[in-house]
Amino acid sequence: MFEQILTLQWGGFYGGDIGALLSYWEQIGFFSYVLPFLLIFALVFGILTKTKIFKDNKPVNAIIALVIGLLALQFNFVPMFFSEIFPRLGIGLAVILALIILVGLFAPSKNDAWTHWIFFGAASIVFIVVLVQTFGWLGWSNAYLWSYNWAQIISVAVVLGFIIWVLSQKPQQQAKKIEMKFPGPPVYLANNSNS
Repeated sequence: MFEQILTLQWGGFYGGDIGALLSYWEQIGFFSYVLPFLLIFALVFGILTKTKIFKDNKPVNAIIALVIGLLALQFNFVPMFFSEIFPRLGIGLAVILALIILVGLFAPSKNDAWTHWIFFGAASIVFIVVLVQTFGWLGWSNAYLWSYNWAQIISVAVVLGFIIWVLSQKPQQQAKKIEMKFPGPPVYLANNSNS
């Protein structure tokens, strides 16, 4: 009995009633079908409403979002992808949170641009790692392509990043034109038209 109290084991499920509830939801497909459907429906409906493709016709937006949500779950691709990416995303967000705490601990309190670049760089790295790990786990990546062409891929990414950085810079103000007038007597041109 003491062991059951320590591990909160009741009825074969660890975690008590909450563990039993989550296990039951998993068995009935709540995490595999209901939550992915709601996420896809909400995203499609929000995008259609925001872009106003069908003006303010929300029933049409809802029908399209419903159809896309149901069609996306017709095969097992979406539930597998969501079950792989969101746990990794949670770990990535925890890494970013730890970075925010460390930067907040050691960085000065004023808001500097370099802290934003650190967060952007860390978030980009976490995003790429999460996608690569998820695609690799699902068998959607081509390891041969990456292993032999990693230098070219990284070079192209760096060049594209530099181009985006250059294009996103604000143009500097042009220097004002200064007309220099030299002091001295005025110069008159003689009119040699003897008519």
